[in-house]
Amino acid sequence: MKRTLTKVAALLFGVAILLTGQGLQGTLIPTRAALESFSTVTIGIIGASYFLGFTTGCLRSGALLRSVGHVRVFAAMTAAASATPLVLGLWAEPWLWAALRFLTGFCFAVIYVVIESWLNGCTNNETRGGVFSVYVFITLTVMALGQLMMLLYDPRELELFVIASILVSSALIPVVLSRSETPEKPNAVRLDLRRLFRIAPSGATSCFAAGLTNGSFWAVSAVFAAQVTGDTDSAAWYMTSGVIGGAILQWPLGLLSDRLDRRRVLAAITFGACVIGATIALTAAAMPEIALMLLGALWGGMAFPLYSVAVALTNDHARTDEYVQVSSGLLLLYGFGAVGGPLLAALMMGAMGAKGLYVFSAAVHLLLFAYVGMRARKRLPALIQHRSGFGDALTGAQTASAVYEPDDETGDIPKPS
Repeated sequence: MKRTLTKVAALLFGVAILLTGQGLQGTLIPTRAALESFSTVTIGIIGASYFLGFTTGCLRSGALLRSVGHVRVFAAMTAAASATPLVLGLWAEPWLWAALRFLTGFCFAVIYVVIESWLNGCTNNETRGGVFSVYVFITLTVMALGQLMMLLYDPRELELFVIASILVSSALIPVVLSRSETPEKPNAVRLDLRRLFRIAPSGATSCFAAGLTNGSFWAVSAVFAAQVTGDTDSAAWYMTSGVIGGAILQWPLGLLSDRLDRRRVLAAITFGACVIGATIALTAAAMPEIALMLLGALWGGMAFPLYSVAVALTNDHARTDEYVQVSSGLLLLYGFGAVGGPLLAALMMGAMGAKGLYVFSAAVHLLLFAYVGMRARKRLPALIQHRSGFGDALTGAQTASAVYEPDDETGDIPKPS
């Protein structure tokens, strides 16, 4: 394990720099948009544009990698992703921002594919779960650090956009200088979304719901915090608290799901997220700021592990030769939810005020709790002969390295059957 981590240390260092810049942008952009008096719906559209670009990037990454290789693709996407914050800081135009966030989402999807396929190529079945758990921990912690960098300068000025650009572009250095061998040519993956709903309806539905709620959190929770507290600095602290909560409870809830029926764990998580979301919606305006941060951390602790547990549940029902297809399809479902979630949450906030974000979240989690709870009353099929460990599921939940690859040398993308 130590030898493997040493071998991929340069890649992980590059990831840390890259996602620090990404975390800063995640809070900076909605905060600056609110300061520019963009409507809540417009901010939601900008947030949804990122996830739409991300999904598109997953779909086209295979063709790019087959054309020019991993290193050149990473360099090109990093260059584009580092340029977009500078343009965002120079011109505060809503539709320009939506287009640039689409481009950023596209670039980061392809960058994740390069990094994570590289990590996969440097690990084996004995070390992969451990390496990716380190990767996930780095991802969550540095994004939280990036969000706190919001406190360094006034978001109305250009400095924070410049810092985000510097961080993203600097990630290129350790990656291109890494001595690790580049991964082999990606294999074809054929999606079958209907099979996902046949083998694990609760898992597939939970992934879509996680996209709805988590996507809306990333897109407009900074606006929620700023409106509730009246302080843009609080937006950074609030989003950071949510991410830290997700990092702390990710493993305990996942390991619990290894010991119990995962559907019951999913039901408990969604019920907890529903109750916490409703509490935030009803009391946020009147509670002390520290209490709001703690509730935000609890919400993140329930909401963020939802996807990983759902992946583990679905893999429990899949054949061993279906793991890549399952991970691909679940990521697609998450992407669909993450595109629609910010738009729906923004509409709710436009109609109800800041609390609309958590009214939307609580409603989604309540519906999911009812569905998963109903499914949990049914006995699991006797044909299941294996149970995926949460470590393997966490790897699948966080990696996009084998997603939506072309079916042949032409680069055509197979359609879901």
